[in-house]
Amino acid sequence: MVAVAKKTPLRRVEDLSLKNQELDQIAISVKSHKLLNQLLKENPDLEHIMRNSSNEIEALVGVKEWVMAILEKSPKALDFYKNEHEGRKTFESLRWRDYAAIRLLDYVDHAGKEFEDLNLRGELAISNPIKMMWLAVNRGVGGAKPYFFEDMLHLFKQLTGKNGNKPPAREKVEEWMERWPSGSDSRIVQLREENRDRILKVIIERIGKGDIKSSRFAFDPGMTEEDKFSRALEWWGDHRFHLHFAVRSPDLLNEMLGYSLDPDTMKILYSAEKAGIPFFVNPYYLSLLHVRVPYFAVGADLAIRDYAIYSKTLIKEFGHIIAWEGEDKVEPGKPNAAGWLLPTQHNIHRRYPEVAILIPDTVGRACGGLCASCQRMYDFQNGHLNFKLDKLKPKESWNQKLVRLMEYFEKDSQLRDILITGGDGLMSSDGSLEKILNAICEMAARKVEANKSRPEGEKYAEIIRVRIGTRLPVYIPQRITDDVTRILARFKAAASKVGVKQFLIQTHFESAMEVTPEAQEGIKKLVSAGWTITNQHVLTTSSSRRGHTAKLRQVLNDVGVLGYYTFSVKGYMENFHNFATNARAVQEQLEEKVIGAVPAKYTKQIRRFPLEAENMVNNIEGMRQSANLPFLATDRNVLNLPGVGKSLTFRVIGITRYGRRILEFDHDATRSHSPIINKMGKVVVIESKSISEYLQHLEEIGEDVSEYESIWGYSLGETEPRMPIYEYPEYDFKVTKEFTNLQID
Repeated sequence: MVAVAKKTPLRRVEDLSLKNQELDQIAISVKSHKLLNQLLKENPDLEHIMRNSSNEIEALVGVKEWVMAILEKSPKALDFYKNEHEGRKTFESLRWRDYAAIRLLDYVDHAGKEFEDLNLRGELAISNPIKMMWLAVNRGVGGAKPYFFEDMLHLFKQLTGKNGNKPPAREKVEEWMERWPSGSDSRIVQLREENRDRILKVIIERIGKGDIKSSRFAFDPGMTEEDKFSRALEWWGDHRFHLHFAVRSPDLLNEMLGYSLDPDTMKILYSAEKAGIPFFVNPYYLSLLHVRVPYFAVGADLAIRDYAIYSKTLIKEFGHIIAWEGEDKVEPGKPNAAGWLLPTQHNIHRRYPEVAILIPDTVGRACGGLCASCQRMYDFQNGHLNFKLDKLKPKESWNQKLVRLMEYFEKDSQLRDILITGGDGLMSSDGSLEKILNAICEMAARKVEANKSRPEGEKYAEIIRVRIGTRLPVYIPQRITDDVTRILARFKAAASKVGVKQFLIQTHFESAMEVTPEAQEGIKKLVSAGWTITNQHVLTTSSSRRGHTAKLRQVLNDVGVLGYYTFSVKGYMENFHNFATNARAVQEQLEEKVIGAVPAKYTKQIRRFPLEAENMVNNIEGMRQSANLPFLATDRNVLNLPGVGKSLTFRVIGITRYGRRILEFDHDATRSHSPIINKMGKVVVIESKSISEYLQHLEEIGEDVSEYESIWGYSLGETEPRMPIYEYPEYDFKVTKEFTNLQID
């Protein structure tokens, strides 16, 4: 999706700079000329500056003086431009024209700067849009593509007031939401039952031919076809069945989808297989894809399909994918990108002082399927992650390693929140899961006991939140058994006695179409165990369609799930297909999610929701009715930065000749970070897709792009405050300011 600025060796910078000088001499296309002529015709002041400037420096000065005169009429916007503002409050007061003025001034201030573009495997991207316009106007060169001129055309329409922005009314947003059915719609349920039956018949036939063998899932001698089908229907309710019979090849995938994949798609899938990208789509999740496309829900399964079917760009980049999150790369004895020293190379990831991710050496390292835009695709690329489930069972050494990991947590001064994930936190066997939870409970008790001998102000943070990250309620809801429910309930009861106060399951629904009757049953069991269920949604192109994410929030609220994060897709060019621009993330936040904004007067009430997690469905519904909200907008729209942290506080400071925006992110000021951010400063990222390309993709999948017109203007973002429900409870003692397990040179 984006590239982060890095230092480049001097010799390479010189070589790449020469290459960019050559690009400046490339003539612009006929379409670019037409867009440029339109831009000049609509903006005589701009044309005057461009034609009367003897070089690009004079053009830069002219544009800056012109735009500054406009911005000075808006004191708050001027303060925002100068970074002398009050964060979210000032951001929300900006006028539409202010966005454009600030962006143009940022373009001038960052003119000529070079950034390493990891979307292009490290080539330099130079941002100098005023120069590119001057070259185009005066010499017909500069190499700027139509996507660049389209973005500039909308920018100046915004600056001059030709393009205003009137956010859609609630009624319009709800109309968009109605386009998207849920997985519990009776007509959708019927289609999925047809899919299930077809898939089961394929499996029965393959078992009969000996193509698939299993001691657990086998037929008795002499069984009729009807008996076999009845037996297979029983297997459908067993999560182990779905893991065992997961599709691992393009041909079987196509067969189970009723040979509905077109030749072009099959060619892509064969290329993926040849490139070494694993296939792992379980029968249940495969049954959610349309084969017989319903007239009432055309394209409704695209957000699901784009998670299971690979793209050309992913295949092209596989083998060149690098880790997006720098702190995930760990070398023994060395601090990670966030400065944290970790006890093992693969078991703990960490970026924040309060939080650590625990990845067990069990089947929990694997998932119930491979998401096409997986953040850890580079780990599948190097073989660390795979779907060889038998080989991922815990080794004898895991017991000793678990003890060592707990010692790390116990002796950390700031840690208060452990997230068990992977992989997938619920892929572990019941026994392995319970062992991990028990170890955490015992460790939490030891931290409490050790604090008794520490003086006030020197006490360590105690464990007050435990989370399990899992997509199995979506991928294989059959995994949420009564036994799992009892394990979670027992742990909550025991851990509550030693001071743990928050118990969260963080799942990952992409679409209301994934909220099936089976998923609802799994969520119901998790809620009954007293755990708060939250959702982390990834805003892919398909799921970013108007009203799609809002509908997901509503349907999840219906079954007791609260939104936690809505993430922009992370990664580089490998995720080009699924990437929705950060401008769309801001647009979705300010134009759609806003109709679910929870009024401040409900702060105390919503803060108590986790204390009554078993009543989550009723509590959510009661608040929705009382506040007259279609859903509770409890999630935050953010990007996981390639450096450290999450944020949507950004400014578009540049644009490439291909129209891809260059964003400068600041860190989320609403939460604590590793002190390393004071050395890192701001993080520059380059998007892999222009606004034009994003809108073209939407049009290709049937969207009316005129409904997205305001997207061009969203060039600023400010991270939303965290909802009270997700704040840590206060201690009744003062925690030390000392950091352990931290090394910053």
